[in-house]
Amino acid sequence: MSPDPKSNGGDKAFQFTPENAKQAMAIIAKYPPAFKASAVIPLLDLAQRQHDGWLPRAAMDYVAGMLGMAPIRVYEVATFYTMFNLKPIGKHHVRVCTNVPCWLAGSDRVLDACRKSLGIDLNETSADGQFSLAETECLGACVNGPMIWIGDDYFEDLDTASTESILDTLKKGGQPKPGPQSGRRSCEPRGGLTSLLDQRGSKGSA
Repeated sequence: MSPDPKSNGGDKAFQFTPENAKQAMAIIAKYPPAFKASAVIPLLDLAQRQHDGWLPRAAMDYVAGMLGMAPIRVYEVATFYTMFNLKPIGKHHVRVCTNVPCWLAGSDRVLDACRKSLGIDLNETSADGQFSLAETECLGACVNGPMIWIGDDYFEDLDTASTESILDTLKKGGQPKPGPQSGRRSCEPRGGLTSLLDQRGSKGSA
């Protein structure tokens, strides 16, 4: 089903800025001419970033025209992938992973902390337009769960306190440090390294 033009801002014109148009052409050039439709996902992402984090119908139609695709084919992509938003969202889109590994690690507490801190529930946007809250399926960082995804950043190894701290920093206009909030590096074991402790070669060389 194609997005409704009225509810999706389809009556407003859309086109890439000169800078984004140049980037779009560079993306399209990565694919053989007969397969330029393969650029649909990165072009939709580019359009969404330009349009305050969501895709109006006019933007999808514009991308369809650039790629020589029927608009319905672009709508199918945009409505299938959850990273595309078809209605306005807050400046900070807070997406909590509630899939099994994160749930077992305590994502319910993280979600409750988001609700309490932001004063909104799932699929709602704060009155000031700063935050939207949603749940999401697995984001591929299971060993670091529970986690939330905000903008282009993952925030991992969360508990109630660290979740509230991240949101408070964003409320104040700051940029919280992404990645594990527990102090560990990347996805190393929580208790520290248990192997490869000596990184020297067999003869002592680095």
